[in-house]
Amino acid sequence: MSERERFLDQIDALNPQNFEKHALFLFEYQYKHNPIYKKYVDLLGRDVRAISKLTNIPFLPIEFFKSQRVAAKNVSFNEQAVFESSGTTATGNSKHYVFDLNFYLQHSKQLFEADYGELSDYTILALLPSYLERNNSSLVAMVDYFIKETESEHSGFYLHDYQALIDKVVYLKEHQSNTKIIIWGVSFALLDLAEDYKPDFSECIVMETGGMKGRRAEITKAELHEILKQGLNVSEVHSEYGMTELLSQSYSQGVGIFHPSKSMKILTREVNDPFALTHSSQRAGGINVIDLANIDSCAFIETKDVGYVYPNGSFKVLGRFDHSDVRGCNLMVS
Repeated sequence: MSERERFLDQIDALNPQNFEKHALFLFEYQYKHNPIYKKYVDLLGRDVRAISKLTNIPFLPIEFFKSQRVAAKNVSFNEQAVFESSGTTATGNSKHYVFDLNFYLQHSKQLFEADYGELSDYTILALLPSYLERNNSSLVAMVDYFIKETESEHSGFYLHDYQALIDKVVYLKEHQSNTKIIIWGVSFALLDLAEDYKPDFSECIVMETGGMKGRRAEITKAELHEILKQGLNVSEVHSEYGMTELLSQSYSQGVGIFHPSKSMKILTREVNDPFALTHSSQRAGGINVIDLANIDSCAFIETKDVGYVYPNGSFKVLGRFDHSDVRGCNLMVS
């Protein structure tokens, strides 16, 4: 069994007690086999032999996914998918090369069901217009797989037909009372729905994700959720935290608090020093993600998001850095 295959096998056995050990093993593996990550760590002047704990591991700025092929050289087969971001900035789209699409889909299903139970208990109505309008969205691939796994003839995507979605919810409430309904939507579309239609989605799970995608001005999660709760008649708004550059997701079932899945850990860094981690849940910082499912790319990512991490490992996302594309990228030019 290869090193890579061993990492894949270990994903199911991850827990808080062995997470650091697996993270350090994966760091050594990716430093050895991922040329972009190795070059970045070397340019930082880090002595990899001295990295003996999780908080010493260098995090790769997420911007490198826009300009570099962030992948392990020893993967001997071609990618099965290339997930691409929406490209809402002038610097281009991120690309994530995925060499085992089935692993991504099965892993995502496992993480969802750990928090929400079996997909077969649900009907999923997906309102993801900005994602459906382009190719290679990791979110669309995941939700499309989830829709199939519900085995419900009523699950499906809605592009811009908000009224049809509302009519489907009314029908399901009247005729399919045994199914749980998830309205899975990108933030700006859910806002349009809440403000223009004001439907009654009580008894439904409203799952927001994805931000404004340049369609609206960015607002905080707290502001977004308050508008959605009032406009959609729900007591809480759920959230999915994921991105093109990650193969794992985390979920919030209310009040904007995410509980990291077993393959993820969130750290925060000082706002004015990307190489210094914060150690206080009272102060916001830039979000660094460890995603041990990112075996073939990079598991240690410095994101553009800002938030808090609490003592129990849960976290809150406040928003994004402004003008963050320039941070860290002058270390590597190709």
